[in-house]
Amino acid sequence: MLVEASPENFVIPDRTQKSPQPADASRSWLGLSQVWVRFLLAIVGLMLAFGAAIFSTVEREAGSLWGTLVMASAALLLATFVGLTTVPYLARRVVASRVREAMDYDVTRVGLIYILISVVIGIAALNTGNNLLYVVVAALLSAILVSGVASAQVLRSLELDVHLPEHAFAGRPMLARLLLRNASAWLPSFSVRVVPAKRKNKNKARWRWEASTFGWPPNRAAQQQWLRLPDRRLRRVREEEEKPILQESVYFPFIAPGQELVADLEMNFPARGRYCEKNFGLATRFPFAFLMKTRRINLVREIIVYPAVEATEQFREVLPMVTGEFETFVRGRGYDLYLIRDYMPDDSARHVDWKATARTGALKVREFSREDERKLRIVFDNPAPGVLPPAVYERAVCLAASLGWHFHHEDVEVSFVAPGLEPTEDVFTFLRYLALVEPQEATPVFSRLRASEDYNLIVTGRDAAELPAALIARSYVISLAASQSA
Repeated sequence: MLVEASPENFVIPDRTQKSPQPADASRSWLGLSQVWVRFLLAIVGLMLAFGAAIFSTVEREAGSLWGTLVMASAALLLATFVGLTTVPYLARRVVASRVREAMDYDVTRVGLIYILISVVIGIAALNTGNNLLYVVVAALLSAILVSGVASAQVLRSLELDVHLPEHAFAGRPMLARLLLRNASAWLPSFSVRVVPAKRKNKNKARWRWEASTFGWPPNRAAQQQWLRLPDRRLRRVREEEEKPILQESVYFPFIAPGQELVADLEMNFPARGRYCEKNFGLATRFPFAFLMKTRRINLVREIIVYPAVEATEQFREVLPMVTGEFETFVRGRGYDLYLIRDYMPDDSARHVDWKATARTGALKVREFSREDERKLRIVFDNPAPGVLPPAVYERAVCLAASLGWHFHHEDVEVSFVAPGLEPTEDVFTFLRYLALVEPQEATPVFSRLRASEDYNLIVTGRDAAELPAALIARSYVISLAASQSA
């Protein structure tokens, strides 16, 4: 799907900066790289081992047992040393790049039919000895060979780059930009698709140490325990498969030599989290569609998808109450009209609302909200594993993200606090934290709250009665435990 996009929505790397060269590629000795130095040393070592083996044969013919043993042992040790030190290094340096950008072959339905026809004609040629059938079989096989060579040439000179937006929200469409360049000076490319790379299932479980709290007696609530000490526990965690970025293919019918084509692809990520793509594929069926040949491109891209900030039903229910409590807390004398109330002896006459006074027959004054004290602190109290069901936990994360995003665009000085997150006023830092957060054992975040005049908006899995009384007086608490029990 191709759509329009503005360039400022993308994070495009600076191509003028040269990437740092690996240390192994530097000139190290006599103008040669370390790869060549190790290769030459391996050749010298193998020549010495070969010479020692020849001398061991000479010593055996001469009847010298100890000479034969020493020379044979020296040849074996030299060959073993070269095999253990040089061969793995050269294999990593030389073969790794080819493995990363190897070709995958998938036979198409047309290819299967074509191969079946070639086999049938080949069997007929062997049974009849007809030279014409041999010529036909040779032509069919040569077409397969031409198809493989042509498709490899089409993919060999292509260079791919993927630009992703800086910020992405779950459930919202976003644009990614694909740039495909033909680096060849004379050979065009035909019928190329950018496809997701093949993935292996890595859904394995492993043991991991996590922070915990030791409490005694163990069957009591945290406030009623006599002893609470920091502790660690070993828990079996199942590693989920990496979430892919590219979900569908993008088709380029023709790329001229030296040409760079741009395609804007609309993406929509269903859930929050980290999406990573370590390989992309360039696939083609050119020229005869016998094979789908895919070249794997070693291109790593990662994007953090923030939680959804849509106006859910829970958000619509909570927001008016939060706004009302917050405005009540910050009411005072400012510029935004808060309410019209009865006149008090200490009120100034310049705030009297004469229209309301004439309409009601009683003296009325205007009360305003104090803009200089509209300070809000959003606190996300991350619960321990098992406290909330996964669905309720995800709703809590999305609610905290939606509230933070809403008040970020209001005339409010908002800050954010959460376990494992340094207090910040940057909403994107808070959203990134919520995108990756998981339930974990940690010290309650309330002990880190500094004394301030901020009004606290707390999203927690605890019961409101468990929170400090001094904090509740200046807070609006959204308890997911209460909503769950209800």
